[in-house]
Amino acid sequence: MSRATSWITGVGDTPFGRLAGETPLSLMAKAATAALSEAGLPREAVDGLLCGYSGTLPHLMLATLFGEYFGLRPRYAHALQAGGATGGAMVMLAHRLVASGECRHVLVVAGDNRLSGQGRDNAVAMLAQVGHHDYELPFGPTIPAYYALVASRYMHVHGVSERDLAEFAVLMRRHAALHPGAHLQAPITVADVLGSRPIATPLKLLDCCPVSDGAAALLVSAEAISPRVGIVGAAQVHPHQHVSAATDLADFGLAACAARALAEAGAAREDVDLLAIYDSFTITLLALLEETGFAPRGKAAALARDGVFGRDGRWPLNPHGGLLSFGHSGVAGGLAHIVEASRQLRGAAGTRQLRSPHLAFVQGDGGVMSSHVSLVLRRE
Repeated sequence: MSRATSWITGVGDTPFGRLAGETPLSLMAKAATAALSEAGLPREAVDGLLCGYSGTLPHLMLATLFGEYFGLRPRYAHALQAGGATGGAMVMLAHRLVASGECRHVLVVAGDNRLSGQGRDNAVAMLAQVGHHDYELPFGPTIPAYYALVASRYMHVHGVSERDLAEFAVLMRRHAALHPGAHLQAPITVADVLGSRPIATPLKLLDCCPVSDGAAALLVSAEAISPRVGIVGAAQVHPHQHVSAATDLADFGLAACAARALAEAGAAREDVDLLAIYDSFTITLLALLEETGFAPRGKAAALARDGVFGRDGRWPLNPHGGLLSFGHSGVAGGLAHIVEASRQLRGAAGTRQLRSPHLAFVQGDGGVMSSHVSLVLRRE
């Protein structure tokens, strides 16, 4: 296996949900403070700063705005925008910056108060940017409607049912019940999912992630702390931006992205013992599991029913509850997957700790299956 050239030395997050009185900057500051504390680093040690965009604070220079707010003077700083793949993209860039010697300690941070501070109309307007201005937006689609198109096609081609989708909503809620900071913790059943309010056929309310307030942060460093968690593989692929430009809504060609990250890590899928997979909708999770090769086409739900993705299964999946239940606060939602994977690898996940995972595979998704980042993390 390849040796790590960068290390995750500290992670931090806030609870997700409705956090009254918070701003993106205050939320990011809390998560960043926790990450620095865990790493045992003073603020002046941070020489790189990567910040995810904010829906409620769309500032032209958000990274330096936060740096000033938080008392940082980094030699390298900027904000990134890749939709839901932004968290993974920031960690990949931090990994490359440290491996190249450009930086020694890169703070990766994102936060938003979308639930309490954005409002429905503003959220719809912001997310509408995903659609093509000429060929899609005039017809009024929403993000759930786009993913409903993907779900309908995927179900037709691969023989997937609405009940299959519901399995993953139930699983994520079961995992979130063990996380005190999760937005949604009450147990649900497949019947609950199928009986929830229709959003965009075939997706129901419980097939969709909640909108949350929250923040997440981590430090990527040139030197490890114990337990040693390294970033050992990373890759990206960007097959399209708009749904109307996608060549096949049942096959987005992500296998090569996952394979490149695993190859860089010197690992195979069989070596992986923890999955952190983006799950904005149930169909997102199902499609990404199958596209990246952790389930045969059309069989992810059957594996879920057999316990493969449960806490005691072959590939425990999103043990914090994922976007579907832990919550989705913009970029911080995807970054929270990486925070949880790091905690699990370090044995620091408390009551939800898995049995000694050593290799984690992370998959992020931005837009409508448009931008993808694969990461491999290893405890050494």
